[in-house]
Amino acid sequence: MSDVIAQIEGRIGCITLNRPKALNALSLEMVRSLTQALLAWRDDPQVLAVAVRGTGKEGPFGAFCAGGDIRFFHQAAHAGDASLGDFFTEEYRLNHLIHTYSKPYIAFMDGIVMGGGMGISQGASVRVVTERTKMAMPETLIGLFPDVGGGYFLSRCPGRLGEYLGLTGQMLTGAQAVAAKLADIGLTSGMLEPIWQKLISSPFENAESVERWVMAQAGAFTPEKLTPQPQIDEVFGLPTVADMLQKLESASDEWSQKTAHALRQRSPLMLQVVLEQIRRARQMSLADDLRMERDMVHHCFHLRAVGDSDTVEGIRALAVDKDHTPNWKPARVEEVDATEAARFFASPWPTEHHPLRDLL
Repeated sequence: MSDVIAQIEGRIGCITLNRPKALNALSLEMVRSLTQALLAWRDDPQVLAVAVRGTGKEGPFGAFCAGGDIRFFHQAAHAGDASLGDFFTEEYRLNHLIHTYSKPYIAFMDGIVMGGGMGISQGASVRVVTERTKMAMPETLIGLFPDVGGGYFLSRCPGRLGEYLGLTGQMLTGAQAVAAKLADIGLTSGMLEPIWQKLISSPFENAESVERWVMAQAGAFTPEKLTPQPQIDEVFGLPTVADMLQKLESASDEWSQKTAHALRQRSPLMLQVVLEQIRRARQMSLADDLRMERDMVHHCFHLRAVGDSDTVEGIRALAVDKDHTPNWKPARVEEVDATEAARFFASPWPTEHHPLRDLL
């Protein structure tokens, strides 16, 4: 069976990510299937709205999408495979298509929602989370950065939450995701199947009524603010990652110690790059942010030789050899060369040849 099941049921374009053994991690073929369905349905008068869900071990729902297929990234980088570049170009185009989609797009973000899973849900007009949601942008742990529009949507979280979530990769519950403005409504997971069935069987009058009906579901749970918000804002508003670590490591409270420890596990180079990414993106349009991220991801795999890439090394340590001991270069935040971090923001393409030049 296909890894993406896309079919029209009633007045709804239904998408089910169907790769449960890989937590619905996105392959290039899946990105293409999603894009094809959305483009076909955009101009189909029968389709009033789109609904997307993942498949878990026991059937529909239970897991949304764990991100891009990072083992593929590792193999392709070592092989010099051009389809790696195609993956990011087409994935970011899909992210843009979802954010700018002309019909309601309802994402049921039950279970794991990470990385590329955020890319196909943050642009939704209704983002539904549950008590099982585990949401994160954990890319710094593999020497990558929160891409798929992460600069854009993280920078628009309240206060300095964007810096905190992007740098630490901290995981959010469904209730916390609503408070962080990364979800619109929190419902219990037991409600999802009945809601899905009602969506495909109801004679909705128009697109707006579909969206209104989902948002009006009774039993939505209360948002839960991340704590300690004032401390998050103070620490993650500091000018540099080294300043943040100095403040955290000189404090004795549990949150400061845990947060400092988490940052010390991440790629020091990419921490500096991510801080710059989120702060630049705060003033950018989505299209400009995606173009910047396409430049950045190119540099992740091409700025250094494959053997010296923090991204390739991070994926090796986490997902290939699974020894969880990446050899970051440099090993400490205090040793990062600012000029090397700055190179991630220089586009390798002239404007008129950028792979995402036509995004508006």
